[in-house]
Amino acid sequence: MSVDDSKRERPVRTGGPRVLVAGASIAGPALAHWLRRWGAEVTVVERAPELRPGGQAVDARGVAREVIARMGLDAAVRAACTDTAGAHTVDADGRVLETFRADDEGGDGYIADIEILRGDLAQVLYDATRAGVEYVFGDRIAALTQDADGVDVVFAGGDRRRFDLVVGADGLHSELRAMVFGPRERFLRHLGHVLAFYSVPNKFGLDRWLLEHQDQESGRSALLRPIQDATRAMAMFYFPAAGFDVDHRDVAAQKALLRERMAGLGWLTADILAHLDDAPDFYLDQVAQVVMDRWSSGRVALLGDAGFSSSPMSGQGTGLALVGAYVLAGELAAAGWDPAAGFDRYEARMRSFVEANQEIGRLNAQSRALPGPDAEPRPDFTGEWFAELVGRAINGVELPDYAGVPGTTA
Repeated sequence: MSVDDSKRERPVRTGGPRVLVAGASIAGPALAHWLRRWGAEVTVVERAPELRPGGQAVDARGVAREVIARMGLDAAVRAACTDTAGAHTVDADGRVLETFRADDEGGDGYIADIEILRGDLAQVLYDATRAGVEYVFGDRIAALTQDADGVDVVFAGGDRRRFDLVVGADGLHSELRAMVFGPRERFLRHLGHVLAFYSVPNKFGLDRWLLEHQDQESGRSALLRPIQDATRAMAMFYFPAAGFDVDHRDVAAQKALLRERMAGLGWLTADILAHLDDAPDFYLDQVAQVVMDRWSSGRVALLGDAGFSSSPMSGQGTGLALVGAYVLAGELAAAGWDPAAGFDRYEARMRSFVEANQEIGRLNAQSRALPGPDAEPRPDFTGEWFAELVGRAINGVELPDYAGVPGTTA
């Protein structure tokens, strides 16, 4: 996924508002798609030198699938999907305890109808937008100052430019959020778990079926999931960690922590950890949410994990990013690019949807909590209340038929 010089060429000016988007994972390019469609001139800045490959498998359910269809990317996304048939939970000896299939609940169940590696979805979105969007890799926002008419931005590389609007789509540890809204500790809510994942050689006989082993007593789990490349698989680990103090950029310390916390888990854990030092795409971080009263300040707004992370425990982070991008761009355009009106309508439409997904994330984290005298009771997911909550989390936001989007209805 290297970046060639053509990606640094600025598209022809359209006369629309100039919008800077920080972050080129999923939320950023998705927003760029819709902003460009509504006539904005879009620049996406990404601190990484190129698109980051691999990553966790992400899902698109309910209204998120509709957003992908409205983008005209359904075929491209499905062609890059993992093609997972379903999932087995297994005991320490590999015996199947429970089975979930990809077509359960109309493709909105434990295994979603659309399941794709984060890096593959980012590539699809980038390929769909690169011709009309300016991408700047290997740089970041170093400082910004806003006034009533625009935002002056200083880039770490030395460039200085002025934009009408700025949107932070730079993830859980958003630098833009800290710059404009305050330190991350004010908004980050640690759910008491740590997640790690990386790709491994598929020496485990994995064939379209995800395998997960959970140890209820220790709250740990190990997982192997298939990906498009049948010679490799994606490994994932969860473990409880009430206080997580490892620097999220200190990879050596993260790997040491993972080995320490997963020792003695059994199943295939030791074999999976044997490939840890060879992994080209290792990732470890706390399972956390971002909770904010507002996602905008003046001419700056936040999108996706930067503003309202629901955590991987919700299974809906990608859905929130895709739907949020559609709504944010549409409401800004409908408001004539007035930030106060556009941002207010964006928040009003998205707030309940976000809160439902964050509640599911918290409940799932609670269900994995270690037993003990101070532990909260594990949620009962069999009640009607939970089915109603899931419905709001998957389909609980209206997708307006913003003028000009072909072949769609509200």
